[in-house]
Amino acid sequence: MSRDRRTSRLAAIGTIGALMFSVLGLRMWFLQVVDAPALEQRVQANKTRTVKLLPERGRIFDREGRVLADNERILTITVAWEAMRDDDARRELFTRLAPVLDLPISDMEDRYQSNRYSPLLPMPLKEGVGEDVALYLIERVEDFPGIDVTNQWRRDYPYAPLAAHVVGYLGAITESDADQYRDLGYDLNERVGQFGVEKIFEPYLRGTPGFVKYEVDSRGAILSEVERVEPVAGMDLQLAIDLDLQQYAELALETQLRLRRFVETCQARDDNNLPVKPQFPECQNLKAPAGSVVLSNYETGEILALASYPTFDNRWFTSTLSGDKFAQIFPRTDDPDRSILVNRAIQGQYNLGSSFKPFVVYAALDSGQLPGGPTYTYLDRGTYTLTSIDEQTCQVVKCIYRNALCGGSRYPCRYGRVGVEEALAVSSDTFFYKIGEEIFSERGGQPILQEEVRKFGFGSKTGIDLPFESAGRVPDKESKRKLVETGVLLEGESPNYLVGDNVQLAIGQGLLAASPIQLVQAYGALGNGGRVNRPLIAVALLEPGTPDSAIVGVADLSKSRVALQLNEPNVIRNLEIDPEFLAPIKRGLQRVITGPGVDNERYHATTGERLFSSYPYEVLPIAGKTGTAQGAAGLPWNDSSAFAAFSLDGNQPYVASAYLEKSGYGSRAAAPVVKCVFMALAGAVKTPAVAPSNPLDITTSFAAPDRKLPDNRCLGGGTTGGRD
Repeated sequence: MSRDRRTSRLAAIGTIGALMFSVLGLRMWFLQVVDAPALEQRVQANKTRTVKLLPERGRIFDREGRVLADNERILTITVAWEAMRDDDARRELFTRLAPVLDLPISDMEDRYQSNRYSPLLPMPLKEGVGEDVALYLIERVEDFPGIDVTNQWRRDYPYAPLAAHVVGYLGAITESDADQYRDLGYDLNERVGQFGVEKIFEPYLRGTPGFVKYEVDSRGAILSEVERVEPVAGMDLQLAIDLDLQQYAELALETQLRLRRFVETCQARDDNNLPVKPQFPECQNLKAPAGSVVLSNYETGEILALASYPTFDNRWFTSTLSGDKFAQIFPRTDDPDRSILVNRAIQGQYNLGSSFKPFVVYAALDSGQLPGGPTYTYLDRGTYTLTSIDEQTCQVVKCIYRNALCGGSRYPCRYGRVGVEEALAVSSDTFFYKIGEEIFSERGGQPILQEEVRKFGFGSKTGIDLPFESAGRVPDKESKRKLVETGVLLEGESPNYLVGDNVQLAIGQGLLAASPIQLVQAYGALGNGGRVNRPLIAVALLEPGTPDSAIVGVADLSKSRVALQLNEPNVIRNLEIDPEFLAPIKRGLQRVITGPGVDNERYHATTGERLFSSYPYEVLPIAGKTGTAQGAAGLPWNDSSAFAAFSLDGNQPYVASAYLEKSGYGSRAAAPVVKCVFMALAGAVKTPAVAPSNPLDITTSFAAPDRKLPDNRCLGGGTTGGRD
């Protein structure tokens, strides 16, 4: 019986063994016959390693070919990974390298631990070292095992800080963007565009990487080169920016802001000759911390100059700064007045004040709100009382609105009988208060005014080819509700859109938020008869390798080849403005510049005629509008200044705007800057020559050096006493 059991066990074991050998044989057959190609591919992959070869980045030029972004060959100190595997050896090596490279040991250790560098290529320790340092290390390789010197590219900005907010800069790939760039085939140690056109045109400027495939041994050491495909350089980029005009706009803006800081402004007084808000000092200096200027061609939409202040030198981002030094240059701050890396021309969210009024006039005319259309007149007595709100409600809400105080007095200006032209010329607030109330109350609260002004681009992005543009806000029921829900508006503010909100919108105040680029886009539509163009920073992408000209720092665009034209006419919409409506608007804006004002009891000058009395109008006729945006707490030293103007000569189709934060009246701060720009266009002032930058001063603690106009007389001129 026991023998039978042994026999059974042996039979079972034999069966199991036979099955195991059968399965093993079947697997061996599968691997050798069916899966052999895949296995061979994996074996070969283990024998080879592929290393990406990065291309030379495309250069960036202004419209005349001046090189705004270039590439410089630099020496980089690298160290082989094998020399750093042992912790003690690595620390000893870094300790000896620190004084030679003038680099903290912690910085080198951070690079080693970052996992950002290819394991097949030596790790870069320091970029841009001098030849003396490189020679010192090469001659002492026995003392610095694994150290080598390689040639690499570094971005250079020859005219920095000019157009820094336009050109932008390169930076390391951030952790939040890592997956996105990895999916696009980037190595995480690459530097990419982080701002300006460097960011927008990153895929074109970068070029096409090549690769080299190496045969390696089991330890990863390179045995031989198997295959090489050379990289293709990135496309060059030509901008619409004119560097002469860009520099002049930046100098005029910075000079005027500095001058405005020395201006003292005082509060208005009430009927008892007391300050309106006695808890605040009666007088205070203007802060004038920031601003922007935009100059465009209103026929093509091309941007000839775009300035934002405070500005920065984009060479800081190619320098080897320590973290502490970088934090000193670009401090983190919640104070918007001190924000440097903000392009105020496209990101600013501002009340526009009276510079918004031409579009309110258009809205009233186009919607049929004004009886008699362009011939409508209104008797301006200095104050306007809402008629759509009952007397009892007026006890708790504001129902009486006034014009700006007249000539430094404590009484609002009274302009008498005014039409569209006069209301724009002298900036009659009551004329627009009436429009704001009636277009709302007589239309059942419908957003008629909002729909009309949105046609000019307010409340939506312009589509300019720069990153981080803000859409702004044309206030309506939905947007106000969101502002209340998110706590942006003060507690207790009604979530309902009220007639008072529309009255404030009609003079460019209240909940309106717009950028200087939107103001230029809208005024450009007035200049060209109704075409709302997309603003264009770039003109063309050029095939790689645009040759240099005989002039240092200037490319020969006559020998370039266009790969992609970017400045084709790009009309967002054509409003086809009725000439009967456009004519009085243009005449009113022309009178802002030339006069006359209105004569009612006394002569009231327009908001710009004294300032522009020395302007060469016959050379380049212009029309424009001042604006003063009332600041926080209604204090005059918080008022911001706006001005926009366009050429009346179709052969010189320019449009410009300026916005100076906390700088006072529009006629006294922003308007002089635009006046200087138009005088430069008219040839009435000499623009200073553009010269390559001096070497970057890495000992300074400022993001950019102070600059000023060599001759600031264009900023001068008579001024009015009114708010605008």
